Amino acid sequence: MLNAVPPQRVASLEDLGVSAKLFTDATEWAAAETRQCTKLDAPAAAGVTFWSRTNRYLAEILTDAEHTPVPWRWTHRDSIMRVVHPDATHAITAISGKGGVGDLDAKPRTKNPKGSAMAYLVENNAKYQPDGQGVFLSRDDIEFGRELDDIPLWFLLYERGDNGKLSAELSLPVKMEGKYVNQWVQRIPLFRGKVDPGVDVELLDAAVETSAQVSVEIKNL
Repeated sequence: MLNAVPPQRVASLEDLGVSAKLFTDATEWAAAETRQCTKLDAPAAAGVTFWSRTNRYLAEILTDAEHTPVPWRWTHRDSIMRVVHPDATHAITAISGKGGVGDLDAKPRTKNPKGSAMAYLVENNAKYQPDGQGVFLSRDDIEFGRELDDIPLWFLLYERGDNGKLSAELSLPVKMEGKYVNQWVQRIPLFRGKVDPGVDVELLDAAVETSAQVSVEIKNL
């Protein structure tokens, strides 16, 4: 029972329409997929695989009516893979962290630097207040029920510790220091040292986001 989630945390997760088991299953499946990477793969293959598969699992479960009665929506706009709650109250993305993920006495941050798209979303978490105004429906209003960039984005933070096992938490970021997210308004620990991916899951995810934005800029020239 070392990794049992206290009742108050269960309630917090239920309020968000998720469960600790969902995230445990997502990381365990991603870890199994990642173990297929070898030294003959690209240097970042393990990190990319774990990050992508964790987000993919969340999308597959939460957007499937057989698993989730009211399906969520999914998007990878700006190379930020995220699932969006059916009421557009919040979204979730999986991202690598460091510095004590899952430990409320620690001050974790994202492991890798983030670009301008993520910076906007993080800062918006702290300042957005719906005003009830607006007459014309945008494409986002139709697809998500709200402007996508105005939907609070929670991070499923995961970290591979010195023992090789993963810790995870679901947290709502509100501020960045430089290119790193390091301030949170709410943190919900999920598990510590439970999942062993068997390989390093570090990912230079800033490079993924940057390359995507460069591509968009070139297309707009």
